[in-house]
Amino acid sequence: MLAEDFVSPIVAPNTIDLISHGEAQTRRLGARLAPFLRPGDVLALSGELGTGKTRWVQGVCQGLGVTAPVISPTFTLVNEYNGQLPVYHIDLYRLHSAGEVLSFGLEDYLYGNGVTLIEWAERAEHFLPPHYLAVELFHLEETKRRVVLRPHGERFINLLDEFKKAAFTR
Repeated sequence: MLAEDFVSPIVAPNTIDLISHGEAQTRRLGARLAPFLRPGDVLALSGELGTGKTRWVQGVCQGLGVTAPVISPTFTLVNEYNGQLPVYHIDLYRLHSAGEVLSFGLEDYLYGNGVTLIEWAERAEHFLPPHYLAVELFHLEETKRRVVLRPHGERFINLLDEFKKAAFTR
């Protein structure tokens, strides 16, 4: 992965701030982060409708070797996938209270043996573990998105340092 894959990288301390120019590039970003993930990792995705949260998840799943179709579990809340690691794809869009968030066993996934990817994670912010990676997506233009990777905890500070080294060096 080279820096020119991502136009306009703005690298701040402990954060990666990128521009994606389309769905394919958003998937590619997720796929390129996947090799750095390990069991127990949590990615908390936030952003308005249509910013690319599911595309990011599709990329991570692709990077982890998931071959099943990856779709948003808006109505089922959780989709589980098998790849190099188990992947738990959670969508909290339809939930509005702490009771609803806890009712389906969120904690089992957060502290499970796979990678947990949570769309609309802001609805569970009080339940997230101390170490997780926030993936924030923002509309810029019709197909252009800003993607901010913000680490929470030492594990993800180190992960992003490794990712930066791999991404921006030849």
